[in-house]
Amino acid sequence: MGGVGLLDFDYVEWDEPDDPHGNVSHIAAAGVTPEEVEDVLSAPDPDADISDSSGHPVVFGTTSTGKYIIVLYERTEENYVIVIRPLTAYEVEPPY
Repeated sequence: MGGVGLLDFDYVEWDEPDDPHGNVSHIAAAGVTPEEVEDVLSAPDPDADISDSSGHPVVFGTTSTGKYIIVLYERTEENYVIVIRPLTAYEVEPPY
């Protein structure tokens, strides 16, 4: 899996779903699935910004299920492999 457009990456790093402190459990508590997060991360032209509170990059977009979500993430690169690690994601009001 890889990103296109604004977010170029090789893969998305997810924790095990049963890890209570992992990113999958964290977004599930907000009613968001990994697939919905990947919808937004892979969008050709997501709205991007930097979080005022954490300084992490964020993207906003509509999922295939119709939710408008924000995804806060970390981006790392090692040996030319770019990894996106979602930290949190939750539904927000669309800007329109």
